Amino acid sequence: MTRAGSRGNAACGFGLMVVIALMLGVSFAAVPLYRLFCAATGYGGTPNIGAAASPGETAKTVTVRFNADTNPGLPWHFQPARPEITLRSGEEQVAFYSARNEASLPVTGVALYNVTPETAGKYFHKTACFCFNKQTLQPGQTASFPLSFWVDPAIAGDPNTADIHTITLSYTFFRSLGDAAGTPALAAAGPHVGARADLPVATATQ
Repeated sequence: MTRAGSRGNAACGFGLMVVIALMLGVSFAAVPLYRLFCAATGYGGTPNIGAAASPGETAKTVTVRFNADTNPGLPWHFQPARPEITLRSGEEQVAFYSARNEASLPVTGVALYNVTPETAGKYFHKTACFCFNKQTLQPGQTASFPLSFWVDPAIAGDPNTADIHTITLSYTFFRSLGDAAGTPALAAAGPHVGARADLPVATATQ
C-alpha cells in the first residue's frame, strides 16, 4: 500500500470515529433535549408555562396578602400557610395553601382565584398555580398546594397603580366549576399556568 493510500485510510478512519462520537453524543442528549422541547411547547402532555419571566428585582416592595374561601357546598377547611409576604417587585416567591377534608367520604374540589385591586391584576404574574385542577381528598386528609408568583416592576410606573403597596390574592375552592358559574372568582380568573416540575404537587397527609 502506498503512503498516500495509508494517509487516506487513516483520514477515513478518523472521520468515521468522529461520526460515531457525534452520534453517541446526540443519542445521550436526545432525552434532555426532548424534555426541554416538551416543556417549551406543551408537546407530549408537559404543561406549557406561558407566564413571562421576571425582569429582575427592584427596590420597591409590595405586600401580597393571601385569602382563602370555601364554597358552602364543599366540606373542606381551606387556609393559606401564612397570611402575607412582602417582596421586592420582580422577585419570584413561593407560597402555600392547605386544605383538609372534614367529610367522612372522599371529596373533590377545584380552586379559582382573583387578584385585588383589579387594576393590579395585569402586573401580578403567576408562574405556577393549583387553580382549575381537580383535587381529591380522602376523609380527614390534608393537602398542601404550592404556587409561585412575582409582581411586575412596571406597576410603579402606571399612574393607576403607582400608589398600590398591597395586593390580595384570593383562592376559592368549589366542588366543581359548575358551582362557580357566575361568581366573581370565575369572572376575574386569569390564564391557567398549571403546576411546575420543581414545585411539589398537592402533597397530602392523613
